[in-house]
Amino acid sequence: MAGAGGEGEAPALRAVRRCLAAFPAEARELGLAESVPYLNSLLSPLEFYREWVCPNKPCIIRNAFGHWSALKKWTLTYLRKVAGSKMVSVAVTPNGYADAVYQDRFVMPEERQMLFSNFLDIVEKKVISPSVFYVQKQCSNLTEEFPELLGDVEPEVPWMSEALGKKPDAVNFWLGESAAVTSLHKDHYENLYCVISGEKHFLLHPPSDRPFIPYELYLSAKYCISEDGSFQVVDEKAADKVPWIPLDPLNPDLEQYPEYAQARPLQCTVKAGEMLYLPSLWFHHVQQSHGCIAVNYWYDMEYDLKYSYYQLLDSLTKAVTLV
Repeated sequence: MAGAGGEGEAPALRAVRRCLAAFPAEARELGLAESVPYLNSLLSPLEFYREWVCPNKPCIIRNAFGHWSALKKWTLTYLRKVAGSKMVSVAVTPNGYADAVYQDRFVMPEERQMLFSNFLDIVEKKVISPSVFYVQKQCSNLTEEFPELLGDVEPEVPWMSEALGKKPDAVNFWLGESAAVTSLHKDHYENLYCVISGEKHFLLHPPSDRPFIPYELYLSAKYCISEDGSFQVVDEKAADKVPWIPLDPLNPDLEQYPEYAQARPLQCTVKAGEMLYLPSLWFHHVQQSHGCIAVNYWYDMEYDLKYSYYQLLDSLTKAVTLV
């Protein structure tokens, strides 16, 4: 983002800069907590919608899915027995970062089809590989690739479906190595993230932090394995450029992105048996313990006034950045 601007800067632009600088602080004063709060029991659908979805605030819910048999059954041994003979999609990278900025490209992982049992061999360290493996394909991979496991969870979260008046767009299954990291990004979904075993570590930014979070346009590319087993970054020739966040929030380059120093991230750990409600448009960066197993439900967001406010904030931020 450009600096504060000199005396020759138009008054209207200076006013926009002041508003963008003040907006995140004002948003926090209006109800954003300094940490992610816990709920020890479920609310009614109406209460949850009123207290958390409408104000767009995250929370961690305990005792939200204690009735799922997955909490007891989903060991790696059980998963191998039930689904080990299946071919599944696995994201493979040299560094653990899939869908992230690398060498001035937005680089997607190699999507490798492999026996699930072979993937579990890597997670259990029976086979050592220099690459990083992560079952993270979205597009409802739990229902599409692992239907055998559906009976151990639920196809939807009933109280959330009632609160929102819709079914989830996708139900996703996540399992991978501790080196697998999800780069900072946002989604247009109301996200219920359920940890079955292990831990997930989230770094979160509210949408109001958008003025401090840099975006740049990148050529799209993919990791590809060469004959000698090394990775190459291969450009997607016909693809449009991708807007993505180049900053690592765990080690931000404040010389290049000084505005990020004004952001106030929240950090939380979601443990086995806990559910994170991650509201739409919240930025998030995710790490995990080795072999962590999770399921999440994506409900499409309402494109209402909150979305319009975010689009306005995004547009003003881009306009100031270009000056």
